[in-house]
Amino acid sequence: MSFISSQKKDLFVHGVFLIVGASGIIILTLIFLFLILEGLPIFDVVSVRDFVLGKEWYPTDINPDYGILPLIAGSAGVVALSSAMAIPLGVFSAIYLAEIAHPKTRAVIKPIVELIEGLPTVVIGFFGMVVVAPLLQELFDLGTGLNMFNASIMLAFMAVPTITSISEDAIYSVPRHMKEGSMALGATHWETIARVIIPASLAGISTAVVLGIARAIGETMVVLMVAGGAAMVPESIFDPVRPMPANIAAEMGNVPFRSDHYHALFAIGLVLFVFTFLFNLLASYLSERHKQVGAATL
Repeated sequence: MSFISSQKKDLFVHGVFLIVGASGIIILTLIFLFLILEGLPIFDVVSVRDFVLGKEWYPTDINPDYGILPLIAGSAGVVALSSAMAIPLGVFSAIYLAEIAHPKTRAVIKPIVELIEGLPTVVIGFFGMVVVAPLLQELFDLGTGLNMFNASIMLAFMAVPTITSISEDAIYSVPRHMKEGSMALGATHWETIARVIIPASLAGISTAVVLGIARAIGETMVVLMVAGGAAMVPESIFDPVRPMPANIAAEMGNVPFRSDHYHALFAIGLVLFVFTFLFNLLASYLSERHKQVGAATL
Protein backbone atom coordinates (compact mmCIF):
# COMPACT_ATOMS: atom_id res chain seq x y z
CA MET A 1 0.00 0.00 0.00
CA SER A 2 2.79 2.39 0.91
CA PHE A 3 4.46 1.65 -2.45
CA ILE A 4 1.25 2.53 -4.35
CA SER A 5 0.80 5.67 -2.28
CA SER A 6 4.38 6.71 -3.00
CA GLN A 7 3.81 6.07 -6.72
CA LYS A 8 0.72 8.27 -6.70
CA LYS A 9 2.64 11.06 -4.98
CA ASP A 10 5.40 10.81 -7.59
CA LEU A 11 2.84 11.00 -10.40
CA PHE A 12 1.14 13.96 -8.76
CA VAL A 13 4.41 15.86 -8.31
CA HIS A 14 5.40 14.98 -11.87
CA GLY A 15 2.05 16.29 -13.14
CA VAL A 16 2.37 19.54 -11.18
CA PHE A 17 5.84 20.22 -12.53
CA LEU A 18 4.71 19.33 -16.05
CA ILE A 19 1.84 21.83 -15.84
CA VAL A 20 4.12 24.54 -14.44
CA GLY A 21 6.76 23.85 -17.08
CA ALA A 22 4.23 23.85 -19.90
CA SER A 23 2.42 26.97 -18.72
CA GLY A 24 4.94 29.28 -20.36
CA ILE A 25 4.54 27.54 -23.72
CA ILE A 26 0.75 27.56 -23.39
CA ILE A 27 0.64 31.28 -22.56
CA LEU A 28 3.03 32.09 -25.41
CA THR A 29 0.90 30.09 -27.83
CA LEU A 30 -2.28 31.85 -26.69
CA ILE A 31 -0.64 35.27 -27.14
CA PHE A 32 0.46 34.28 -30.64
CA LEU A 33 -3.04 33.08 -31.55
CA PHE A 34 -4.57 36.28 -30.16
CA LEU A 35 -2.20 38.39 -32.28
CA ILE A 36 -3.13 36.35 -35.35
CA LEU A 37 -6.87 36.69 -34.74
CA GLU A 38 -6.69 40.44 -34.16
CA GLY A 39 -4.00 41.22 -36.74
CA LEU A 40 -4.94 39.21 -39.82
CA PRO A 41 -8.12 41.20 -40.70
CA ILE A 42 -5.93 44.14 -41.82
CA PHE A 43 -4.79 42.03 -44.77
CA ASP A 44 -8.29 42.24 -46.19
CA VAL A 45 -7.54 45.96 -46.64
CA VAL A 46 -3.85 45.91 -47.58
CA SER A 47 -1.64 43.15 -48.97
CA VAL A 48 1.11 41.61 -46.83
CA ARG A 49 3.72 42.99 -49.22
CA ASP A 50 2.39 46.55 -49.07
CA PHE A 51 2.02 46.29 -45.31
CA VAL A 52 5.58 45.13 -44.65
CA LEU A 53 7.36 47.04 -47.44
CA GLY A 54 5.17 50.15 -47.65
CA LYS A 55 6.97 53.39 -46.78
CA GLU A 56 3.94 55.42 -45.67
CA TRP A 57 2.25 55.07 -42.28
CA TYR A 58 -0.81 57.35 -42.22
CA PRO A 59 -3.58 55.20 -40.68
CA THR A 60 -5.89 58.11 -39.86
CA ASP A 61 -6.04 59.75 -43.30
CA ILE A 62 -9.15 59.67 -45.48
CA ASN A 63 -7.20 57.28 -47.70
CA PRO A 64 -5.07 55.57 -45.05
CA ASP A 65 -1.65 54.06 -45.68
CA TYR A 66 -0.50 51.08 -43.62
CA GLY A 67 3.14 50.67 -44.62
CA ILE A 68 5.32 49.68 -41.66
CA LEU A 69 8.75 49.67 -43.33
CA PRO A 70 9.70 52.93 -41.51
CA LEU A 71 8.75 51.32 -38.20
CA ILE A 72 10.77 48.18 -38.97
CA ALA A 73 13.73 50.30 -40.08
CA GLY A 74 13.47 52.38 -36.90
CA SER A 75 13.44 49.29 -34.68
CA ALA A 76 16.31 47.65 -36.58
CA GLY A 77 18.41 50.82 -36.53
CA VAL A 78 17.94 51.48 -32.83
CA VAL A 79 18.62 47.86 -31.85
CA ALA A 80 21.69 47.55 -34.10
CA LEU A 81 23.23 50.82 -32.90
CA SER A 82 22.51 50.14 -29.23
CA SER A 83 23.94 46.62 -29.58
CA ALA A 84 27.12 48.01 -31.15
CA MET A 85 27.53 50.17 -28.03
CA ALA A 86 26.31 47.77 -25.35
CA ILE A 87 28.01 44.50 -26.31
CA PRO A 88 31.65 45.71 -26.20
CA LEU A 89 31.04 47.85 -23.10
CA GLY A 90 29.22 45.06 -21.29
CA VAL A 91 31.68 42.28 -22.11
CA PHE A 92 34.80 44.38 -21.42
CA SER A 93 33.30 45.57 -18.14
CA ALA A 94 32.65 41.94 -17.20
CA ILE A 95 36.25 40.97 -18.01
CA TYR A 96 37.51 43.86 -15.90
CA LEU A 97 35.33 42.93 -12.92
CA ALA A 98 36.09 39.21 -13.07
CA GLU A 99 39.79 39.21 -13.95
CA ILE A 100 41.39 42.60 -13.41
CA ALA A 101 39.62 44.58 -10.71
CA HIS A 102 40.71 44.29 -7.08
CA PRO A 103 38.19 42.27 -5.00
CA LYS A 104 37.30 45.40 -3.01
CA THR A 105 36.69 47.33 -6.24
CA ARG A 106 34.57 44.49 -7.56
CA ALA A 107 32.56 44.41 -4.34
CA VAL A 108 31.68 48.09 -4.85
CA ILE A 109 31.10 48.17 -8.63
CA LYS A 110 29.06 44.95 -8.96
CA PRO A 111 26.16 46.14 -6.74
CA ILE A 112 26.14 49.50 -8.53
CA VAL A 113 25.83 47.74 -11.91
CA GLU A 114 22.95 45.64 -10.59
CA LEU A 115 21.32 48.74 -9.13
CA ILE A 116 21.44 50.47 -12.54
CA GLU A 117 19.84 47.36 -14.05
CA GLY A 118 16.83 47.88 -11.80
CA LEU A 119 16.21 51.53 -12.73
CA PRO A 120 12.67 52.19 -14.04
CA THR A 121 12.65 52.69 -17.79
CA VAL A 122 10.64 55.90 -17.47
CA VAL A 123 13.48 57.41 -15.41
CA ILE A 124 15.99 56.48 -18.11
CA GLY A 125 13.70 57.95 -20.77
CA PHE A 126 13.26 61.15 -18.78
CA PHE A 127 17.05 61.45 -18.43
CA GLY A 128 17.38 61.03 -22.20
CA MET A 129 14.81 63.79 -22.81
CA VAL A 130 16.06 66.33 -20.28
CA VAL A 131 19.84 65.78 -20.28
CA VAL A 132 21.01 63.82 -23.33
CA ALA A 133 18.72 65.39 -25.97
CA PRO A 134 19.82 69.03 -25.36
CA LEU A 135 23.45 67.87 -25.15
CA LEU A 136 23.28 66.09 -28.52
CA GLN A 137 21.41 68.99 -30.09
CA GLU A 138 24.09 71.45 -29.04
CA LEU A 139 27.07 69.17 -29.65
CA PHE A 140 26.12 68.12 -33.20
CA ASP A 141 24.08 71.22 -34.13
CA LEU A 142 20.89 69.22 -34.68
CA GLY A 143 17.30 70.30 -35.13
CA THR A 144 16.28 67.96 -32.33
CA GLY A 145 18.08 65.76 -29.84
CA LEU A 146 15.23 63.26 -29.84
CA ASN A 147 16.48 60.84 -32.46
CA MET A 148 17.76 57.34 -33.16
CA PHE A 149 21.19 58.04 -31.64
CA ASN A 150 19.67 59.24 -28.37
CA ALA A 151 17.39 56.19 -28.17
CA SER A 152 20.34 53.90 -28.90
CA ILE A 153 22.39 55.44 -26.10
CA MET A 154 19.57 54.98 -23.62
CA LEU A 155 18.92 51.38 -24.71
CA ALA A 156 22.64 50.63 -24.48
CA PHE A 157 22.62 52.13 -20.98
CA MET A 158 19.83 49.67 -20.11
CA ALA A 159 21.47 46.65 -21.76
CA VAL A 160 25.03 47.09 -20.44
CA PRO A 161 24.23 46.14 -16.81
CA THR A 162 22.47 42.94 -17.95
CA ILE A 163 25.34 41.94 -20.22
CA THR A 164 27.96 42.89 -17.62
CA SER A 165 26.34 41.10 -14.70
CA ILE A 166 25.65 37.78 -16.45
CA SER A 167 28.94 37.78 -18.40
CA GLU A 168 30.91 38.52 -15.23
CA ASP A 169 29.29 35.57 -13.47
CA ALA A 170 30.09 33.33 -16.46
CA ILE A 171 33.74 34.44 -16.57
CA TYR A 172 34.12 34.22 -12.80
CA SER A 173 32.81 30.65 -12.81
CA VAL A 174 35.55 29.34 -15.15
CA PRO A 175 37.53 26.73 -13.15
CA ARG A 176 40.58 28.25 -11.53
CA HIS A 177 42.82 25.35 -12.58
CA MET A 178 42.38 26.32 -16.25
CA LYS A 179 43.74 29.79 -15.61
CA GLU A 180 46.57 28.51 -13.43
CA GLY A 181 47.48 25.81 -15.97
CA SER A 182 47.62 28.35 -18.79
CA MET A 183 49.86 30.72 -16.84
CA ALA A 184 52.05 27.82 -15.67
CA LEU A 185 52.70 27.01 -19.33
CA GLY A 186 54.07 30.53 -19.84
CA ALA A 187 51.01 32.43 -21.09
CA THR A 188 50.55 35.99 -19.87
CA HIS A 189 47.43 37.11 -18.03
CA TRP A 190 46.02 38.75 -21.18
CA GLU A 191 46.77 35.66 -23.31
CA THR A 192 45.03 33.50 -20.70
CA ILE A 193 41.98 35.76 -20.78
CA ALA A 194 41.82 35.80 -24.60
CA ARG A 195 42.61 32.15 -25.30
CA VAL A 196 41.31 30.25 -22.30
CA ILE A 197 38.86 32.15 -20.10
CA ILE A 198 36.74 33.82 -22.78
CA PRO A 199 36.34 30.66 -24.93
CA ALA A 200 35.43 28.67 -21.80
CA SER A 201 32.78 31.20 -20.77
CA LEU A 202 31.48 31.94 -24.26
CA ALA A 203 28.13 30.24 -23.69
CA GLY A 204 27.41 32.43 -20.66
CA ILE A 205 28.57 35.56 -22.47
CA SER A 206 26.33 34.69 -25.43
CA THR A 207 23.36 34.29 -23.09
CA ALA A 208 24.13 37.67 -21.55
CA VAL A 209 24.30 39.33 -24.96
CA VAL A 210 21.01 37.71 -26.02
CA LEU A 211 19.22 38.90 -22.89
CA GLY A 212 20.65 42.41 -23.27
CA ILE A 213 19.62 42.72 -26.92
CA ALA A 214 16.21 41.15 -26.23
CA ARG A 215 15.58 43.89 -23.67
CA ALA A 216 16.43 46.50 -26.31
CA ILE A 217 14.15 44.89 -28.94
CA GLY A 218 11.06 44.94 -26.78
CA GLU A 219 11.64 48.20 -24.89
CA THR A 220 8.76 50.64 -25.27
CA MET A 221 8.89 53.55 -22.84
CA VAL A 222 12.43 54.74 -23.58
CA VAL A 223 12.05 54.75 -27.37
CA LEU A 224 8.61 56.33 -27.05
CA MET A 225 10.15 59.22 -25.09
CA VAL A 226 13.47 59.84 -26.85
CA ALA A 227 13.38 58.38 -30.39
CA GLY A 228 11.57 61.37 -31.89
CA GLY A 229 8.35 59.63 -32.96
CA ALA A 230 8.70 60.18 -36.73
CA ALA A 231 7.45 57.27 -38.87
CA MET A 232 10.13 57.63 -41.54
CA VAL A 233 13.00 55.53 -42.87
CA PRO A 234 16.11 57.04 -41.24
CA GLU A 235 18.91 58.26 -43.48
CA SER A 236 21.18 59.17 -40.57
CA ILE A 237 21.66 58.07 -36.97
CA PHE A 238 20.52 61.58 -36.01
CA ASP A 239 17.11 61.24 -37.68
CA PRO A 240 14.01 60.84 -35.49
CA VAL A 241 12.44 57.39 -35.75
CA ARG A 242 9.45 55.49 -34.41
CA PRO A 243 10.22 51.84 -33.57
CA MET A 244 7.41 49.31 -33.60
CA PRO A 245 6.89 49.03 -29.80
CA ALA A 246 6.69 52.82 -29.47
CA ASN A 247 4.18 53.04 -32.31
CA ILE A 248 1.88 50.46 -30.71
CA ALA A 249 2.08 52.18 -27.32
CA ALA A 250 1.50 55.66 -28.78
CA GLU A 251 -1.54 54.78 -30.89
CA MET A 252 -3.34 51.83 -29.32
CA GLY A 253 -5.13 53.92 -26.69
CA ASN A 254 -6.75 56.17 -29.31
CA VAL A 255 -7.96 53.78 -31.99
CA PRO A 256 -11.60 52.66 -32.40
CA PHE A 257 -12.11 49.07 -31.31
CA ARG A 258 -11.86 46.56 -34.19
CA SER A 259 -11.16 49.30 -36.75
CA ASP A 260 -8.61 48.84 -39.56
CA HIS A 261 -6.14 50.93 -37.56
CA TYR A 262 -6.72 48.68 -34.55
CA HIS A 263 -6.04 45.53 -36.60
CA ALA A 264 -2.96 47.15 -38.16
CA LEU A 265 -1.46 47.75 -34.72
CA PHE A 266 -2.02 44.12 -33.78
CA ALA A 267 -0.41 43.09 -37.07
CA ILE A 268 2.63 45.20 -36.09
CA GLY A 269 2.67 43.31 -32.80
CA LEU A 270 2.58 40.06 -34.77
CA VAL A 271 5.55 41.17 -36.89
CA LEU A 272 7.44 42.17 -33.74
CA PHE A 273 6.60 38.81 -32.17
CA VAL A 274 7.91 36.92 -35.22
CA PHE A 275 11.12 38.99 -35.35
CA THR A 276 11.74 38.40 -31.65
CA PHE A 277 11.03 34.67 -31.98
CA LEU A 278 13.45 34.34 -34.92
CA PHE A 279 16.08 36.30 -33.02
CA ASN A 280 15.71 33.99 -30.02
CA LEU A 281 15.99 30.92 -32.26
CA LEU A 282 19.20 32.27 -33.80
CA ALA A 283 20.56 33.21 -30.38
CA SER A 284 19.72 29.75 -29.03
CA TYR A 285 21.55 28.14 -31.95
CA LEU A 286 24.64 30.31 -31.46
CA SER A 287 24.58 29.74 -27.71
CA GLU A 288 24.48 25.98 -28.25
CA ARG A 289 27.44 26.18 -30.60
CA HIS A 290 29.37 28.21 -28.04
CA LYS A 291 28.55 25.63 -25.37
CA GLN A 292 30.15 22.99 -27.56
CA VAL A 293 33.19 25.20 -28.04
CA GLY A 294 33.40 25.74 -24.28
CA ALA A 295 33.09 22.01 -23.62
CA ALA A 296 35.86 21.31 -26.13
CA THR A 297 38.04 23.89 -24.37
CA LEU A 298 37.38 22.25 -20.99
